[in-house]
Amino acid sequence: MSGSILRPPAVAGTFYSDDPVILRREIEGYLAQAKASVIENSEPLALVVPHAGYSFSGAVAADAYRLIEGQNFDLVVVVAPTHHHYFAGVSIYSAGNYMTPLGEVEVDRELAAELIIKYPEIDFIPEAHRFEHSLEVQLPFLQVALGDFTLLPMIMGQQGWSQALKLAEIMAGLATSRRLLLIASTDLSHFHSAVKADQLDRRIVEAVAAFDPVAFWSLIENHRAEACGAGPLLSVMLAAQKIGADRAQILTYRHSGEVCGDYSRVVGYMSAAFFS
Repeated sequence: MSGSILRPPAVAGTFYSDDPVILRREIEGYLAQAKASVIENSEPLALVVPHAGYSFSGAVAADAYRLIEGQNFDLVVVVAPTHHHYFAGVSIYSAGNYMTPLGEVEVDRELAAELIIKYPEIDFIPEAHRFEHSLEVQLPFLQVALGDFTLLPMIMGQQGWSQALKLAEIMAGLATSRRLLLIASTDLSHFHSAVKADQLDRRIVEAVAAFDPVAFWSLIENHRAEACGAGPLLSVMLAAQKIGADRAQILTYRHSGEVCGDYSRVVGYMSAAFFS
């Protein structure tokens, strides 16, 4: 496909280092210190990872990315929430590849174009990707953990059960002819005290550990818990179940206060994996 337009990094130098040597060394350090999975001899079909600056959530993300180091996937699908541009449906970046300080990440533009034509829920909305960090911050980790890989970058706008279920069906359909890795990008509660955040976030941790998307979404709908990437997490949970995952493992939960020392207004971070 001609006319490629690279998507340049928007948060390099703020959320993570813009120096490729420092960035690679930092991620390798996180991965080297990451926890071993409790589930032995199993390869995850999907991961849940946070998307804050690496100094806050990089170690949490690494506990998930450690599970896929050195593996090969036909396609990596990252589903992330919008923070800057609000819209209905899902936007796939189909104009070209994503860039990070570590180099280009190949986007499956042909597949992206096919999905945009086939599904009215999917489009390419440039503004959804231009400044969005929630997808971008996953890419350097994937570049270090996997080396070369092919990406389908999805930004989710409106987040509801029906939207998530449709997206899950679309993603599950991709798995019939490909080895997929699904990634849900989400942080949990925002700007509560550490005590309140732990109360809210533990509800999500329990629902995800039980691999219960209905219970998880009930928490969100009834305002009993918070997740800025609730829609992406629900979509990936449902898709993972359709593909054959039947077990969930919470890898890590912590909050920003444990890093910066401010326990009055924290953000919650969780990493998890879904296995067959």
